Amino acid sequence: MSTTTLSRAEPEAVGLSSLRLRRIGEALRREVDAQRLPGAVVGIMRAGQLAHFEAVGRRDPEIDEPLKTDAIFSIASMTKAMTSTAIMQLVEEGRILLGDPVATYLPALAALRVADGKGGTRAPKGLPSVQDLLRHASGLTYQSRGDTYAHAAYPGSSVAAAEKLTKEATIAALARAPLLFDPGTNWEYGFSTDVLGFIVEAVSGKRLSQFLAERLWGPLGMVDTSFALPADKRHRYVRALAKDPLTGAANLAIHHAGDKPQIWDSGGGGTVSTAADYLRFAEALRLGGTLGSAQILGRGTVALMTCDHLPSELSNRIADSMDPAAMGYGFGLGFAVRRQNGIAAMAGSAGDFYWSGVYGTYFWVDPKEALTVVFMAAAPGLIRLRYRQMLRNLVYQALT
Repeated sequence: MSTTTLSRAEPEAVGLSSLRLRRIGEALRREVDAQRLPGAVVGIMRAGQLAHFEAVGRRDPEIDEPLKTDAIFSIASMTKAMTSTAIMQLVEEGRILLGDPVATYLPALAALRVADGKGGTRAPKGLPSVQDLLRHASGLTYQSRGDTYAHAAYPGSSVAAAEKLTKEATIAALARAPLLFDPGTNWEYGFSTDVLGFIVEAVSGKRLSQFLAERLWGPLGMVDTSFALPADKRHRYVRALAKDPLTGAANLAIHHAGDKPQIWDSGGGGTVSTAADYLRFAEALRLGGTLGSAQILGRGTVALMTCDHLPSELSNRIADSMDPAAMGYGFGLGFAVRRQNGIAAMAGSAGDFYWSGVYGTYFWVDPKEALTVVFMAAAPGLIRLRYRQMLRNLVYQALT
């Protein structure tokens, strides 16, 4: 397989039903017609071949312009998987150790404290490690993840901080903000992956965007993935509905993609990409770190990343706090990992791994079924959870 083109195959040649795959477009068109979704792009690879690639709906709900498969989306937290890969590339070179405290690479974070639940702080039992950052067990969070004094101390979200604060000011704010718990003892979503991005920059001496361009996007032929959306590509950028279809409230302000440049590259949420680009990245992970002539990671490294790294007592933290359909998932080094068949309210196999973006994008890889799937949509708000479940069930019902 070339790194710049994805090989196409008829669905039946790779164990998928053409007839049943039509249900994907039919279901999404119903959502578009009901004005719950502006549009979506779906790409499905099986056994190394692109078997389904479809765009439904409109690029901008205010304009009568059909959505195309090369549309560019804000992928928010799907950036995290790429930043985690960058960290693991440096681990492979012996330049970073997973067990090292974060302060080894960012001395400004050497005096982190833990919220004591009484309005104050206490010393942690230990500093978060690089592994803790990768598995979201560091104790760092986002401001919007709760209403305690600890949450209020955080500088908003990944993209909001990158648009408003310098990198140094962001690190200083994180140094002041109390951890929610002792590192390694719980799972909580937040700024962990932005800190990983800062570590990549500290160790490599390069801006995160440059490192990813050289080590990931370039080798894999990901020509439309970036932190800043170039002016000559803005006509391909996708917009969300003006109002949340569930609440009627004005929709979450989607990543501005050029309207408000990022002061620093947000490894936790700052990129734009296309379905084809992200398929290349996700398929490389399915294949053990290699796509065509490009090798981004070693097979053993990908195996380590896609193991569950959470203690068993932390079962269902993702379902409890983010996505109720993800019961039974743990978390590896950059992705949620399915612990067993069943339990979750969505189709899949033990060992599949996924992540998503708050603006409506989603991907998963199922090594057992040789499946790599990317769903791109501008669907912020809780309705995005509907499409994650829906797409999984639509894909697995098409297996022959």
